[in-house]
Amino acid sequence: MTTSTTFAGRPPAIRLSGVGKRFGGTGRSDGVLAVHGLDLVVEPGEMVAFLGPNGAGKTTTIDMVLGLSQPTSGDVSVFGMAPRDAVSRGLVAAVMQSGGLLKDLTVRETLRYTASLFAASRPVDEALAAAGIGDLSGRKVGACSGGEQQRVRFAMALLSDPQLLLLDEPTTGMDVEGRRAFWATIRDDAARGRAVVFATHYLEEADRYADRIVLIAHGEVVADGTGAEIKALASGRTVRAVLPGADLAALHRLPGVERATTQGDMIVVRTCDSDAVARYLLTETGARDLEIETHGLEEAFVTLTSDTRPQATSTEGALA
Repeated sequence: MTTSTTFAGRPPAIRLSGVGKRFGGTGRSDGVLAVHGLDLVVEPGEMVAFLGPNGAGKTTTIDMVLGLSQPTSGDVSVFGMAPRDAVSRGLVAAVMQSGGLLKDLTVRETLRYTASLFAASRPVDEALAAAGIGDLSGRKVGACSGGEQQRVRFAMALLSDPQLLLLDEPTTGMDVEGRRAFWATIRDDAARGRAVVFATHYLEEADRYADRIVLIAHGEVVADGTGAEIKALASGRTVRAVLPGADLAALHRLPGVERATTQGDMIVVRTCDSDAVARYLLTETGARDLEIETHGLEEAFVTLTSDTRPQATSTEGALA
């Protein structure tokens, strides 16, 4: 677990202990198992990317953290209390990918209406400024772009000044500059103690901005660590070179080669011994323009969440 700042004396923003969730069936042993024995702790001030393929259990887990669903087994706590209690106190807010906006209201009217639902809230202008949409306050929500509407949702979430922010695909529809400004705001919030958990299909965002990445597959955590640690779990490298008429059978016989394919005149070799492949190509063949690439987060994601993945790995295990 990596946290840039320690907030002593504060309970974890999220604690999941042996959490399981089944849908359907009549007991604890039948039905569909969506989440299985999930353990997870998120501390105040942490930015955690929560990643996994469709159907992995991410949404089910987030629903339990928000108190929208109860676990079949295990315990869920948010700042040391039941999720619904934390939400009712304004300690938790969520920014979802769609829904929740009245298109005929202006941006300011939307925030004023939302603020009226809280016993106490931040000033509307402050939330607008924090979300970077102060200049859009008089525009109808329906006239805002998809990225601008995401910022409206973000501003709405900030009104209660939550200590835990859950983000679902928060930068969908934003341009590059908008995404950078958004994450700069989120990073500042985390530095002041707000815990942030986000799901995104932009894996480079997880790699760049998260203190920690949690990969979930088949309802359980399969990896938990920094971006560098997660990438290290997907062992091996990719060797590329131009080699017309390559002998793929010979490449497959080299030590450490997992897969060798061609793309036109280019060969692509996935291997855990790139030195042996490079040596063979440069001394035994006429290969040219050779490149060696370390596997990135996308390769790690595919490797660790696939049906043929290795055994589940946690930070306390192989990453410590």
